[in-house]
Amino acid sequence: MFRGRNLTRLVDFHCHLDLYPDFEALVTECERLSIYTLAVTTTPRAWTKNKSVASKTKYIRVGLGLHPQLVGTHGNEIDLWEKLLHETAYVGEVGIDASPQYAKSLPEQKHVFERVLKACSYEGGKVLSIHAVRSASLVLDMLEEHLDLSTNTPVLHWFSGSPSEARRAAKLGCMFSINDRMLTGSKAEQLLKAIPEEAMLTETDGPFTETGGKASRPKDVGICVKHLAAQIGRDPTAVQSLVFENLKRLLGQIR
Repeated sequence: MFRGRNLTRLVDFHCHLDLYPDFEALVTECERLSIYTLAVTTTPRAWTKNKSVASKTKYIRVGLGLHPQLVGTHGNEIDLWEKLLHETAYVGEVGIDASPQYAKSLPEQKHVFERVLKACSYEGGKVLSIHAVRSASLVLDMLEEHLDLSTNTPVLHWFSGSPSEARRAAKLGCMFSINDRMLTGSKAEQLLKAIPEEAMLTETDGPFTETGGKASRPKDVGICVKHLAAQIGRDPTAVQSLVFENLKRLLGQIR
């Protein structure tokens, strides 16, 4: 579990730290700035190095992942993923991507995601950072069918579904990690109204997003906090505190 002094901190609950060229320097930066960071991985082969680096930190934890966009070429790594699961309470990035370019691997994606959910149900006490591109209803169907939602918590990362799908997810007990890209466009206002404040976390999804023309880093999540506060009509300090309290409540569920 994340541990630190009882102060309000920034939270980046979905960032690919190991995909930055200065991976270890970025880890040091997160520690120096006391940013609670979930470092997701894209294949289980990345687990060992990430775990080794994070084991020396207070503010960083690593998710064991098998990214749906890579299932077409790395799907057989689900066997390794299952063998490693007992080493962590954090899972991610996992899920379903039904974009046209990944349609060919969709049957295998569903098979892999089902195995992920069943393994988490068997062990219990997992927090899952979930990718659900053009697949929100399918992902929610699979969560209902295959995941023990009484002992595991799904966190929908960069949610792009509809407000009705967001309400359905919230009723299932899902949380949402919100990045700055979610706060722009015509859908943003209605989507945010569908997400309960007690289910809100923040993220960057760096380096796949940009801040100021450069790959977003965990420290840039502060900008997301300000923009989220403006969208929901709250003070940025209150929103930062809200997200931090949500994180503490979520992680308090981990055994």
